[in-house]
Amino acid sequence: MEMIFRIAIAILQFCKEDILQLDMEGMLKYFQKEMPSKCETDPDYLINLALQVKYNSKKVKKLEKEYTALKAREHEEMVELRRLRTENRLLRQRIEHLEQESSSLADRLIQGQVVRAQEAEDNYIIKRELAALKQQELTVQQELEKAQNQIKELHEAQTQPSSLDSQAEDLLKSLQGELVAVKLREAEGQETMRGLRLRIQELEEENKRLRETTPDDSVANLQEELIAVKLREAEANLSTKELRQKVLDLQAMWEKHLAEKESQPENQSTPSRWRGDKAQVGQLQEELMTVRLREADAMAELKELRLRVMELETQNQVSLNQIRRQAEEIAKYKQLSDSVVSKERELHSLVQEEARKLSDMESKMKEERMNARIREVEHTQTIAEMKQKISSLEIKNQELLTAGQLRGSTESEEVKELQDKMSDLKAEKFRLELPSPILPSLLHPSPLTPMGWDSGLGLERL
Repeated sequence: MEMIFRIAIAILQFCKEDILQLDMEGMLKYFQKEMPSKCETDPDYLINLALQVKYNSKKVKKLEKEYTALKAREHEEMVELRRLRTENRLLRQRIEHLEQESSSLADRLIQGQVVRAQEAEDNYIIKRELAALKQQELTVQQELEKAQNQIKELHEAQTQPSSLDSQAEDLLKSLQGELVAVKLREAEGQETMRGLRLRIQELEEENKRLRETTPDDSVANLQEELIAVKLREAEANLSTKELRQKVLDLQAMWEKHLAEKESQPENQSTPSRWRGDKAQVGQLQEELMTVRLREADAMAELKELRLRVMELETQNQVSLNQIRRQAEEIAKYKQLSDSVVSKERELHSLVQEEARKLSDMESKMKEERMNARIREVEHTQTIAEMKQKISSLEIKNQELLTAGQLRGSTESEEVKELQDKMSDLKAEKFRLELPSPILPSLLHPSPLTPMGWDSGLGLERL
């Protein structure tokens, strides 16, 4: 590296005169085209010049350290700048999300107020219907009293001559029918009133519950912010009204001044000095009114600026509250995420344990299947051997039977012994063939039956 540095210094010294006469673009072209050919003409001189270069190594190392520190600082600043840009973008996204949440909460608040207003209107309608039903009940009671009075009169009229009995009976029947109808209407009205009272009671309980329920933190904060905004808006409206009144007063004064000026005719006998004084006074009054109008404009502008500052402060406060609530929600979600991660780790460990147990069970099942297959092969071989023995014994039995028939009845006992032996061999064959249906259950156990019970039972039977 030191030799490369010396050669670089020697090249710069060798081409110093040409480089100092060029600008940046010319130096780039010179480095690319002319310098290589110039250095290749006399490389020995360039190497000797490089060996003759003298420099302070401590100063070079110090410059190297300063350059490294400067680059590291620039890299850290770039990293910090990227981090700040990322945080700025995240904060903007969070503010947008909070604004959307605020709008949704405001919509929910407005919807709740609309629902309450609708319930109040329904309650008012039900109360009005209840009053109408009460009035109807009163009219029905009055009609009932009239009917009862007519019945009493008819009972009193029964003492009169018998010629009026038929008419009285007809009238009595009609009045009784009307009385029954009135009682039915009264019963229906009472039932309707009972249902309406229950409905009113339910609505009153619902209204009471809605009044007593405390809103959540977000809605409460929004209500506080809404109240603050309304108060500031009221202050701004009051200031605007004051400014408008002041401007109207100034305009009225200005119009009055113009009217007085036009109504006063110029007197010819007045000296010129007085006329000049009056003109000067009028000019001063006009300037005074102009200054007052400018003052009113300035005050209006000042009020507008204060209103703007108030709006910006309100927006800032709302944004700070939203950021605070969002930070609380983020902390809560982070805690929830940590708990979910811990649960996931526990479940992962449980899954690994279950997988290990399953692999052990599968290895045991494979081993048991192999043992069952070996036993099945052994039983098959035993059955084949027994079949061969049975076939040979059957042949011998047939031979003995044939020989017995030839020899006569003297050898019947030997034939019976052979037949008993034949039956024993058949029983042994049946006993050996009996476990064969159990083998498939050993090789392919049912998922509802544990492997150990079936395999143990099959081995005991075998």
